[in-house]
Amino acid sequence: MDDDDGFREFVRVRYVDLLRTAYLLSGSRDAAQDLVQNALVKVMRRWSRVDDPMAYLRRTMVNDRTARWRRIGSRELLTAFVPERWRPDSADAVVERDELLTALGQLPVRMRAVLVLRYWEDLSEADTAAVLGCSVGTVKSQAARGLARLRVLLAPPVTGRQVEAVRGGQA
Repeated sequence: MDDDDGFREFVRVRYVDLLRTAYLLSGSRDAAQDLVQNALVKVMRRWSRVDDPMAYLRRTMVNDRTARWRRIGSRELLTAFVPERWRPDSADAVVERDELLTALGQLPVRMRAVLVLRYWEDLSEADTAAVLGCSVGTVKSQAARGLARLRVLLAPPVTGRQVEAVRGGQA
């Protein structure tokens, strides 16, 4: 199998995984497709020299997303609408996923990248650190802070009755 066939086969097998990671990094289907395409063009040029293409592609997508975020900064606006899904899903799962993606979109780019690589991509702390070019301690602290912020963002709102019950000694 020559390099072109190997690259084509890799893309055929891993494209959906790459697209999912890119979507979680960017929060937009269109931006995710752009991230994947740009990363694939970069790896295609170096295909014969790349030892671990998934690691290379993840790193490329994180770098590209970070560079875009720095260029446009606070001008980027994430909407509350989730792109259409290609497969049917139950209403509760869609609502939960939408809430999670919205909360994920409110995190800083690096923190979001740590959570996506660590928990969605299921990379180890060491592998996540290698992809992001940081220490394992940074991955641990960013993951802990990111999870804590997600818990706050996803916590149900406290009602007046709940506050009164706590003040009155009732739980």
